Formats: sequence, C-alpha cells, structure tokens
Amino acid sequence: MGRYVARRLLQMIPVFLGTTLLIFLMVHSLPGDPVLAMFGDKGADPATLAAKRHELGLDKSLPEQYFVYMRDMILHLDFGSQIRNGRPVTEVLGDAFPVTLQLAALAFAFELIFGIGLGIIGGLKAGKLADNAILIFTLLIISIPVFVLGFIIKMVFAFNLEWIAPNVSNDVQWSELIAPAIVLGGLSLAYVTRLTRTTMAENLRADYMRTAVAKGLPKRRIIGVHLMRNSMIPVITFLGTDIGALMGGAVVTEKIFNIKGVGGLIAESISRREGGTLVGLVTILVIVYLVTSLLIDLLYAVLDPRIRYA
Repeated sequence: MGRYVARRLLQMIPVFLGTTLLIFLMVHSLPGDPVLAMFGDKGADPATLAAKRHELGLDKSLPEQYFVYMRDMILHLDFGSQIRNGRPVTEVLGDAFPVTLQLAALAFAFELIFGIGLGIIGGLKAGKLADNAILIFTLLIISIPVFVLGFIIKMVFAFNLEWIAPNVSNDVQWSELIAPAIVLGGLSLAYVTRLTRTTMAENLRADYMRTAVAKGLPKRRIIGVHLMRNSMIPVITFLGTDIGALMGGAVVTEKIFNIKGVGGLIAESISRREGGTLVGLVTILVIVYLVTSLLIDLLYAVLDPRIRYA
C-alpha cells in the first residue's frame, strides 16, 4: 500500500504540471487587457500602463511568467495576487472557499442520499413501475442544463411562490443554500441514480448472489453486505471525481444565486480579465481534485477486500 501511494504521488507531479500549464496558457489567451480594464472608461496614458504591466510582470514572455508563477507557488505557496487591489489569492480564497465548501457539501449530501436511494429502489425493482418512473425522472434532469434548472427554480420558488430569497446573503446560512445545492447536485444525482440502478441490477444476476440465496442468508445481509458493497465501487468512483466537478461547477450556480464563493470569484475574474487570480484559483481546485482521486482509489480496498495495491 505504501509503495502504491508513493507511486501515485509521483504520478501526480506531471499531471499537476501539465494541467497548470494548460490552464495558464488558456487563461492568458483570453482577449482583453487586465491592466487597461483596471482604469475603466477613464483610461490612462501609455507610460502609466507600461509601468503597471512591468510591476505585475505582464511585460514578460509567457514562459517567463509561468516559471515565476510556479517558482513562487512551490517555494512560497504564493498563488499570485489580484490585479485590482493586490490582495493575495490565498487570502481571497480563504474568504470564498468555506462558502463553496458548504454549497458543495450540501449538494454532495443531496446526490449521495437521494441518488443512491433512488438507485437502490430502481435496481431492486428493475423493469417495474417504480424503476420506469425513476428512469424517466433522471432522464428529465439530465436533459435540462444547469443554468436553465437554476433559473426555473429561482423563478418558481423565489419570485412566484416566494418560498426562498432570490439571492444568497453575504452572511450565508445553510437554509439559503438548499435551492442552489439542488441545482448544483441535480445532474450528478441523476447519474448516481442510474449508475447505482444499473450496477445493482447486474449484480443481482451474479453467481455469488445466487450462492448467497442458496445458503439461506437473511435478505438484509444479502442486499446490505454482498450486493451493496460490490455495487458501490463504480458509484464511489463517480462520486469521488464529482467532488472536483462540484467545486468547479459552482461557477454557474453561484452566479445565478449571487453566492460569494470560489465559483463567483472565477466568474468575476473572467469578466475582469484577472488572469493571475483565475490561474491561482483553478490551480487550487486541481490540487483538491488530485488528492480526492487518490483517497477514492484507497477507499476501494475498504469496499472490496479482494482489491490489493502493490
């Protein structure tokens, strides 16, 4: 196990370097001048603009900028600073990350509980009315884009029924995040439901299930131990990768509900051409994604004792 973890950590290095390089190149290929955007409609004389670009290091070539960024990040854990006010990205992220973490945790719990629950019902009732109803429901959720679902929920429950506030306040409460969490986790819930349903329906026909029934084991043990543990491996894989997707997918949801989280910061950085801030934020999300994927791989051995890592 120790050698496997060490090998995976070494494999993360080229993946991390490659993803950060791609992100850096894509962000710096965005149209517009972030320094010019700082001065707005008033503008500034060329000398002032040149001095500001030199101060921010934007007058260097892209390879030089990338080298400086990676050097500062690795040696000093410096992910850059915002152009408009000079605040370090780590400080800005410290204010925004807990909000997005709350939203992602609520969305994850929503898809975990209801997704696996509906999937179990569909798998055990495969081909019956309940299964068909669940398949139609999940297909409907998959077919609706996230931004459309968000505006529908906001229009119906905030403006028409007035059950929720249209926007989340600065002092975020858990109750305010329920609607955004449903929007954020809705698509993943549909995938979790279908994946759970499919794997359970397949494993019900497996030889080891017939053997467990022939032995006369209690139905609760057959389903809870034998069926569930083997069926959850692909579901856990999806849920693990989905944690990173929830953090990144919060961009649209946070923009719709005006949530001051990481997603809102990314959307704001794009609109303001804050390339350095955007690279720093996405780099941190990449680290979260890589660490999560490693933990999920290690969890396989807990679910299935037959899995051994060399």
